[in-house]
Amino acid sequence: MIIRQFLAWTQDDSTARRAEAATHLARAFLYGGLDAEETWNARTALIGLLDDPSRQVRLALALACASAPEAPRALIIALASDQADIAAVVLARSPVLSDADLVDGIAIGCETVRSAIAARDRLSYAVAGALAELGEVPSLVALATNHEAEITTGSLLRMVGRHGDAAPLREALLARPDLPLEVRQAITARLAETLAAFAVDSGWLTPVRSERASREARERATLTFSVDAHPIDLARLVTHLRRQGELNAGLILRAILSGRMAFVEAALCDLTGLGGNRVAGLMLDSSGAGFTALHRRAGLPEALLPAFSGALSAWREASRGRVEISDAALSRRMIERALTACEAMPFAEASGIVALLARYEAEAARDEARLVAKALGEVAQAEEKARIEAEVIDAEWRDAQARIAKAPDYADLEATAAPAADVAADVAAPGSVAAILDGLSDALMREFAQGVERTPPTATTEDTIPDTLVASYRADRVRLAA
Repeated sequence: MIIRQFLAWTQDDSTARRAEAATHLARAFLYGGLDAEETWNARTALIGLLDDPSRQVRLALALACASAPEAPRALIIALASDQADIAAVVLARSPVLSDADLVDGIAIGCETVRSAIAARDRLSYAVAGALAELGEVPSLVALATNHEAEITTGSLLRMVGRHGDAAPLREALLARPDLPLEVRQAITARLAETLAAFAVDSGWLTPVRSERASREARERATLTFSVDAHPIDLARLVTHLRRQGELNAGLILRAILSGRMAFVEAALCDLTGLGGNRVAGLMLDSSGAGFTALHRRAGLPEALLPAFSGALSAWREASRGRVEISDAALSRRMIERALTACEAMPFAEASGIVALLARYEAEAARDEARLVAKALGEVAQAEEKARIEAEVIDAEWRDAQARIAKAPDYADLEATAAPAADVAADVAAPGSVAAILDGLSDALMREFAQGVERTPPTATTEDTIPDTLVASYRADRVRLAA
């Protein structure tokens, strides 16, 4: 009987009343405790409402059934294929939908639908992978900001590869707490490429100079990411760089000159297939035949071997192979040792290496100058702060002295006090104490006088001293006088 009343209500000409009827019918089906026959009738009626021409009615159905696991699957599937705003409601929340349904919605939906799917709780790897492959910037940003979504490293790299030039996506990815090192490096590479292209388009740099600046910026950022990285993460980063063609001799040389020996070991292990302990042992004897064989097995240019050996010998002498430099700054001492090692090489072979080392030396000098300037600036700020505080204290002291100088002199006040005659005149004046006492009644004054007479006299100090002490004191006076 109740279902029939709802059905009659859904035939109303008013769209608002039909939408209200759809909401009540859906709630009755989901939470009304209907019997089997009423449940079947209500299910049929809900599915029939999908043919209502008004989107408001279908939206009411979607809002009422989106979060319910007992909602009819046929109803949810139909609503997921409806208009974008209606489909987004169920695609964002419905537990009835499977991963296959969500992937299908990603394939045929617009960005509104994809963004709704990307914001779902506990999104699976498969759905996140479909979004990474098909989504545009809005849906990818929604996916990146969904920290509960399960996203593989490959999907993250695919997102960066497709739309890494979009700043909102880069910011959303970098805000993820579990972002792998290789994804950070890929984001940095895309940012460097974007800036380099902008510099070329603006006419600030030539394409060759822009490409060199972009490459060196990527290398420096990569070494910064490797600081305190776990060996497993470092190995994955090195593998990613090799696959992208960025694990070259220049990057390894920069890593050596920056003291990033953990990165160098991981790179040589990846290039040669040797174990970490074996590579570390050969690096400690950079002038021996073992390191020469390691260098050749890694496929590094033969002309760079003297520079590698010289830099590693300087590092070994300075730190005995146990100290890492705390930032990505280049070591001028290691650069100078590498330049010295290249002096005996033929000019044709050494020219390119010497030019590279000269750029590294200039970069190291600029880094040192920045650090010195920063330290001097901090000292100057501290001195300026101390000077201002001293001036404030001095000003406060001067103000206090001025206030003391302006204070009244009590001696002058006593000299300018009123004479006794003036005081007597004031006492006799109307309203003085004497005048007030004269105005009191005789009876009150007599009562006051009697009270004073009844008051016992106050004992003097002499009366409180014991007689023995007084006698002793008088005897001492007599003895002294004699």
